[in-house]
Amino acid sequence: MGGGGGGAHFSRGRGLTVFFCLLGLLSLTRAARLSVERQKLEVQKHLNRLNKPAVKSIESPDGDIIDCVHMAHQPAFDHPFLKDHKIQMRPSYHPEGLFDENKVATESKERTNPITQLWHMNGKCPEGTIPIRRTTKDDVLRASSVKRYGRKKHRSIPKPRSADPDLTNESGHQHAIAYVEGDKYYGAKATINVWEPKIQQPNEFSLSQLWILGGSFGEDLNSIEAGWQVSPDLYGDNNTRLFTYWTSDAYQATGCYNLLCSGFIQINSEIAMGASISPVSGYRNSQYDISILVWKDPKEGHWWMQFGNDYVLGYWPSFLFSYLTDSASMIEWGGEVVNSVPNGQHTSTQMGSGHFPEEGFGKASYFRNIQVVDGSNNLKAPKGIGTFTEQSNCYDVQTGSNGDWGHYFYYGGPGRNSNCP
Repeated sequence: MGGGGGGAHFSRGRGLTVFFCLLGLLSLTRAARLSVERQKLEVQKHLNRLNKPAVKSIESPDGDIIDCVHMAHQPAFDHPFLKDHKIQMRPSYHPEGLFDENKVATESKERTNPITQLWHMNGKCPEGTIPIRRTTKDDVLRASSVKRYGRKKHRSIPKPRSADPDLTNESGHQHAIAYVEGDKYYGAKATINVWEPKIQQPNEFSLSQLWILGGSFGEDLNSIEAGWQVSPDLYGDNNTRLFTYWTSDAYQATGCYNLLCSGFIQINSEIAMGASISPVSGYRNSQYDISILVWKDPKEGHWWMQFGNDYVLGYWPSFLFSYLTDSASMIEWGGEVVNSVPNGQHTSTQMGSGHFPEEGFGKASYFRNIQVVDGSNNLKAPKGIGTFTEQSNCYDVQTGSNGDWGHYFYYGGPGRNSNCP
């Protein structure tokens, strides 16, 4: 008899334990649900902030939505310092010596072809608006946090002066670049071959760009960057896209890609930052390149960007920066990849065309007609070009110069190979 009571007592105790476990689970799931709700809300708020009301929307063949947003309603004007800013519709000055290249290009035997953006196939934005790639919920959710969306991780700048490999490689970023330093620079230009490098892991990227740098490589680094990139993490696909970036504190709290925060003021209705570039170069096939010029307007002090010969895109207001309010102290051109060392091996993410520089035209990726803007607002050949790469067996760079291409270099590589384990 007594044994039965013990059983009842035992099962009651067990029942209580189960009951409390369930209660705990319920409160856990409630907390989880609340946190999911909170995240949803945070993402939605961020999307509402980024995606401005559109006058017209265009669906691109690659699935992007391009919103034509009234120029005065773009994200730049969320910045408290830009509340009463009068948009400058054109730069006061263009650098001198800019249009010689067309003549050279038409006479050049190594012809390259015109390039455009994929969304142009389905329409264009009206005058007075600017095209903005619409940010989706998935875009934001791929980021490590809502706050980090559209930002680079810290420390991703090639630092040629300190060739301390431990220091340069701690962020897993690898580079093959040409650079100049030791002078005051007021801009830079390059014509960049466009490819679609293969990316091994979604959290890696491959890009080719120019960097306009001011300050030290510490916490106060100022940088303006522009070029093309493949970044599955940022865009959700492997398309090659035009991009820009800026920061005034070494990627900590300021700056972002494209128009994903307030800063860059766009005035152009035809080119969308972050939109796919088409077509791209093929190995032993047609070659396509883009020209990018970034320069400081001597009168207003803003940093302007031009894409190709025809598109002045807009400007970074000078107040965004500390060191770059005067001039840049270093210019870099070249490629960068993230090597997240998948499975303990070097990544096979490609830089440029995925082929080494010695393969040359039609096979390797190049920068040509690289120039800097001097204190008199003239485009000049850079003096004393240095090169830098962390692991030349993985990605390499080779410079040269000739009549057609001025100063140029081939760069890039396949990443993992028998010499780059």
